Amino acid sequence: MFDAIGQFIVNTAEILCGYPLFFLLIGGGLYLFLSSGAVSLRRLPAAMGELRRKNSKADNGQISSVQALASVVAATVGLGNIAGVAIALVMGGPGAIFWMWVSALVGMATKYHEGVLAIMYKGKDDQGNPQGGPMHIIEQGLGPKWTPLAKFFAIAGLFGTLCIMNANQLTEAFMTTFTTPEAINSNTFISTLGGWLSLENVRVYRLLFGIAIAAIVAVVILGGIKRIASVATVMVPFMVGLYFLMVLYIIITNIHGVPAVFRSIFTEAFNLRAGIGALAGIAIIGARRAALVNDAGIGTASIMHGASRNDQPVREGLVAMLGPSIDSGLVCTLTAVAILLCGDIHVEGVKGLEVAMGAFKTAIPYGDILLMCIVICFAMSSMFSYSFYGTTCANYLFGTRRGRYYVWFFLATLVIFAIVPLETAVGFCDLFYALMAIPTMIAVISLSKHVRRATKEYFNRPKS
Repeated sequence: MFDAIGQFIVNTAEILCGYPLFFLLIGGGLYLFLSSGAVSLRRLPAAMGELRRKNSKADNGQISSVQALASVVAATVGLGNIAGVAIALVMGGPGAIFWMWVSALVGMATKYHEGVLAIMYKGKDDQGNPQGGPMHIIEQGLGPKWTPLAKFFAIAGLFGTLCIMNANQLTEAFMTTFTTPEAINSNTFISTLGGWLSLENVRVYRLLFGIAIAAIVAVVILGGIKRIASVATVMVPFMVGLYFLMVLYIIITNIHGVPAVFRSIFTEAFNLRAGIGALAGIAIIGARRAALVNDAGIGTASIMHGASRNDQPVREGLVAMLGPSIDSGLVCTLTAVAILLCGDIHVEGVKGLEVAMGAFKTAIPYGDILLMCIVICFAMSSMFSYSFYGTTCANYLFGTRRGRYYVWFFLATLVIFAIVPLETAVGFCDLFYALMAIPTMIAVISLSKHVRRATKEYFNRPKS
């Protein structure tokens, strides 16, 4: 029965996340990029300048703009940047990375609009706390008659923000790095517990590791958004910086192969030898994986930026659009270069973190151990932020008194998805991300004229 449900999810995701998701996110993002006058390129210096600006403590919100960005990046710079990129390379080859770059560029424009609208149409929960997200943007921006669409997003968000890939791939990476099937099968405690639960030893090991993950995550997320933001502002610079140094070592020690890597990314992105269908498939794979990496157009960023103390929509939009440049632009490129230089992408089946771990182990002494440390930081930081996204959706649907119980549901799913097969986990993620993208992009595109007007007024006003 569970296998049949898993296969149904995978098949549905394949249909919905093909051309429909590609045209929605890339096509919609391209429209926002062009209609805004290439905001993600023209206003990049202004966005960088916003990082130095401080928000007043008296402003309406719970965290600063920079904390919101750090929390968003903590969510998006996760296992998608390692496992997701590896999956894209295995499924679509080097050319898929080019389309991830395209997605990053148009994604910056999309996230700019999301950030602006998050402040422009900021809502409140039933306790009076400021809340953001597509559900409030839809209700306030499009009007009460669009409430069913707002609820549709919130319901999809309850499941789409579960850290399915993170729990699954973190467990897989830990098993691959620190143990063997023989060691697991010879462990008396695991064998005894497996007999009681009627489970294979490997599944018992994954179950125990999932419980450990849930316990660690609980310590942070039960402290609320302020604790999540505080942890994120420490973890993000550390994990991105260390990861950058590791990939820089790989590039320097394999410098002769770098030109060939970038040449393959560009040539395979437009490879017509296999036909137009193959080219479209590569583009879709790249865009689909990018959706899981930078979240542009999915709606989660506006939830976090809606909690910012910033009261000026354009300023928040400028900060928000830096997210895709960090995750899809920088971190995904680092991962792709490392794997293409030292890894093997010609493997059977859907493989993710296993491919990346093999590349780093080949390139760096104890590279798999070092990458494992990075993976733990990436996965945990994503779990912290995503719990807030799901809780916000639950508060919107059920009120804060009942919505707080969502945290326990979130923690329980970390255990469940540590056990399920990778293909099912990927399909589940893709499916609910697509369902979240539909109402988000409808709202953002429909309200884009308000963003353009606010942008024009902001940059045309006299500078003090």
